[in-house]
Formats: sequence, C-alpha cells, structure tokens
Amino acid sequence: MSAPRVLVCGTVLAQGIGGVQRHNRELLPRLASKLEARGGRLAVLLGRDGLDFELPASIERIASGVPATPAAWRAWHESGALRSVLKRSSAHGGAFDLVHTAHLPAPRGLEVPFTLTLHDLKSVASPFVPLARRLVGRSILRSAVRRAAHVFCVSNTLAREMLAFTGADEARVSVAPNGCDHLPRFERAASNEPFLLFVGRLEPRKDVETLLRALALDPTLPRVVLAGAEQGDHGAKLRVLAQQLSVCERVNFAGPQSDSALARLYAECAAVVLPSLREGFDLPLVEALRAGAPALASDLPVHRELAGEAASYFASCNPTQLLSAWRSRASPSSPLLATWDDCASEMLSRWTKLVR
Repeated sequence: MSAPRVLVCGTVLAQGIGGVQRHNRELLPRLASKLEARGGRLAVLLGRDGLDFELPASIERIASGVPATPAAWRAWHESGALRSVLKRSSAHGGAFDLVHTAHLPAPRGLEVPFTLTLHDLKSVASPFVPLARRLVGRSILRSAVRRAAHVFCVSNTLAREMLAFTGADEARVSVAPNGCDHLPRFERAASNEPFLLFVGRLEPRKDVETLLRALALDPTLPRVVLAGAEQGDHGAKLRVLAQQLSVCERVNFAGPQSDSALARLYAECAAVVLPSLREGFDLPLVEALRAGAPALASDLPVHRELAGEAASYFASCNPTQLLSAWRSRASPSSPLLATWDDCASEMLSRWTKLVR
C-alpha cells in the first residue's frame, strides 16, 4: 500500500464561515487528490447538519445523526458512529487505516489509530472561557494528545504552547500551517475613501474594542470596516461602544464576505488591523500579507512567527500604541508563506509513515 485510507471526522463542518471551515474547505480536496494519486482514499463522516461547502465527488460522504452540539453529546455519538463505519467498511473489504479529527473531544475506542489537528488552545487557556470549562477542557486536551498517534499544529507557536501544557512526546507532533493561497489576487489600489480593515468573527478574543477606542482617540484615522460574522451579542455590544465613543458613522459592520469581496477589501484597504488577544494561527494576517496590504498586529508570538518584519506591532489592549503602529507602519512585503499544498503534503507524509 503506497498511501493510507483515511476517515475524516467532519461532524462539525456545518458550523459556518471561519478559520476551521476554511482549513477543511481548502485542505480536504487537496488531501483527497494526493491520496488518490498514490492509491489511497479519503472519506468524511458528516454530522446531523451535513456540510455547508462543496467537496469534490472523489471524497466519499458518510451520513450520520451525530449532533454538532453540545460537545459532550457529540463526542459520545461521534465515537460510536466512527466505530460503526470502521466495522462496516472492514466487513466489506474497504477498511480504513486511520481516522483524522480536527476538533475535541477526540474519539475513543477505535480499532485504528487517529491523528489530531489543533487550531488553538482558546478552550483551555482563554480568560473569556469560564474557569470550569477550561478545567474540563484541559483534561480533554491532555487525554486526546496522549492517545493520538500524531498531532498536527497550525503554527510553531501553538506547538510549543501545547507541548509545554501537555508534556506530550515531541516526536509525535509536527507543524502543518494553514495556507495563504485561497483568495483571488487583485492589484493593490487604495480606495478613494481610505479605510482600515478588520477580518474575523466579532467576539471578545478578537479585541475589536481596542480598534474602536483608537478610532475615537484620533479623528484623522480612516474609517473602519469590520468584515466578519457576529458571535452572540458581541456585535451589539460593539455597536453600543461605538455610540458611546461617538464613532458610529466611522464604523461599518459589513458582516461575512465572499472570497472575491474579501480579496477586494484587502486590495483596497489602507491597512489590515489584527488586535487579537490570543491566536493559534490568524488566517487574516497571512491573507493580508499575500495581498500586499499593510498589517498592524497585536504583539503576539504567533503574529511575529507569521509576519516577521512585514507587520507593524502594538501592545494588546493599547489603542495609543495601535495609533503609533499606524503612523509608523511598515511597507507591505510578502514573507515566505505556506500554501495549502504544503499543509496537505505534511499531513500525507505523516499518515503514510504511520500506516507503514
């Protein structure tokens, strides 16, 4: 056998637009193509809500009634559904060699090894997650990492943090970074009405509040476009804050964008602002760099890892430093960025070694 037969656990793939969806949307077709070219196979176990993006016909879709939420209920049903598929496939001569999952809790009681992709550690380390949930999450994470045949992390920063947190065997961990080559590219052409662009879900961890406060401190700062879905009532809270700061007319809550529209925003913006308090990767940063847009980023290790000297940095929660970063922003440049093919190749290499 030159390539493995892989069953991907996709029971949360109907959760809507975001970095995890982008990761799967770009990666699964590439993995399927590489596996098929080497005699392997890729199938996806879907949850009760199905799938909200297209997959090529070469990827087998296996329906199930597994609910996406709550997580504990999903995990219970998910493990049973995976065991059932593995048993049925084996009985019909199409046995899978391994299971891959990119969410927690990880499956239990499988007759084949499983691999795990980690996107971040927000569920175990973020102050925005209640302490009780963080404590449970830490136990779940350590168990999953201990039992996984291999763990993929989307950045070196995340890998180091995870290893320190779990004490995992470094030999079973590798980095498979997200790609940057999924959006169309347009020639940079600044808008006649300059604007700063934020891309991402509107949630406390993204700290859009600091951007709004910077806007209030400097009336000459360009208007702000917020391109992303709203989590819970956080969008409403940001609107209230904008009103309190008297910047409502300078903030556009643009909502989620199509790939073409998002690429156009990157091409036309005066700069992309990334004020996040915690990230495992930060896809909008590499999207901005590839588009040639100036990037203003909170001074996180992962931002430094991804952008190096190509971005201008400011201390988290500090609108005054954000303004300084804007005024002294670095000239746009494109550091060496990973592609989705790079990520797929790393995963396929590890999978092949495992089944051998």
